Amino acid sequence: MGQQETVATSLADTVREGIGASLADVDADLARRYPGDPGTRQPVHTVYVPGDAFTATTLRTWGDEALAALDAHAPDADALARVLGIPDTLAAPVHDRVREKLTREPVEDLRIDFEDGYGPRPDAEEDETAARAAALVAAAYRDGTAAPYTGIRMKCMEAAVRDRGIRTLDIFLTGLMNAGGLPDGLVLTLPKVTYAEQVTAMVRLLEAFERTHGLASGRIGFEIQIETTQSILGADGRATVARMIEAAEGRATSLHYGTFDYSASCGVSAAHQSLDHPVADHAKAVMQVAAAGTGVRLSDGSTNALPVGTTEQVHAAWRLHHGLVRRSLARAYYQGWDMHPGHLPTRYAAVYAFYREGLEQAAARLAAYVGKAGGAVMDEPATAKALSSYLLRGLDCGALDTAEVARLTGLTRTELDGLAGRPVHPA
Repeated sequence: MGQQETVATSLADTVREGIGASLADVDADLARRYPGDPGTRQPVHTVYVPGDAFTATTLRTWGDEALAALDAHAPDADALARVLGIPDTLAAPVHDRVREKLTREPVEDLRIDFEDGYGPRPDAEEDETAARAAALVAAAYRDGTAAPYTGIRMKCMEAAVRDRGIRTLDIFLTGLMNAGGLPDGLVLTLPKVTYAEQVTAMVRLLEAFERTHGLASGRIGFEIQIETTQSILGADGRATVARMIEAAEGRATSLHYGTFDYSASCGVSAAHQSLDHPVADHAKAVMQVAAAGTGVRLSDGSTNALPVGTTEQVHAAWRLHHGLVRRSLARAYYQGWDMHPGHLPTRYAAVYAFYREGLEQAAARLAAYVGKAGGAVMDEPATAKALSSYLLRGLDCGALDTAEVARLTGLTRTELDGLAGRPVHPA
């Protein structure tokens, strides 16, 4: 009984070896195309500010205006919970975390806009605005007041505005280099992409900049904005967005859904353009499948219903925004656009409630899985990966604390990273 028994087989080793050799190229292609989660923090939103409106105090102003909106229209935890339908048990922790976030870090991802939000300007004016933006961003990173992620949205690669977009990007990146180098949180957005060749052009542009400044190849990545029907379905009937990810040659960091441009391109009337419209759900489902496993992340769009006016009007806009953010989170779109300071309270309230309400159940299931304790639900490795990813996202955005997650799961951050398939988180 103590000796290893010999089992019978029929196939020679050469069969296994031959199959391995025949699939070597497939193995390499899978590893290249589907590297998995990059393991970095994903911001919960992107705030767009027109280039000419961006100043050194923009982030603090957004935070202060968001706090003022809370004070005016939901001055305490119970009031905010009543407006948004947050359970009583979550009211205080969510409210307190929202206020703390708006005080400490009101914006996680800032995009200085030189496209639709900025519009056509005289060349000299846009040159000056791009140079000023670079100087302000460099200064903010030096003094610690920058958002964790910051960059610009340039004009697209269509013929009418291509040269202007390239020049603005060059001025901005050159300004950052001259001010000390590219910050780690740099993010660039390429809008209105219709053909994969436009993504390839962006890659060649960034390659040229990297060579000029002696930067490592691939140092500069970018987001692809999905705003046209051609970016979802090409003239040949193929899913274009998947081709765009391939054309980015590893530089694509995320896909951002453009609510209003995409809806308009589908012929949706203005009154019905929303990120929960069926055309939006279809586009984002295609984006989601195309990006799965590639390390390219997803961002939902925005609402143009601004929380301004009377308390009744603000509450109505808050409920709409809160519901849309909750809907996106449930559909695994963990990021979205915010267009107004008044959107920040409901962005963070929705995000924090989403992670806090599921904390104990997710932690218990993960602890049972790791401990092989069993329970009411039999989870598999893929579910354990999803559970740990859920907790990690909650930690990254400030909805959860490291100590409470460790207490409930018995796991360290490094162990959570491992279960989620992320690279090991730095200590």
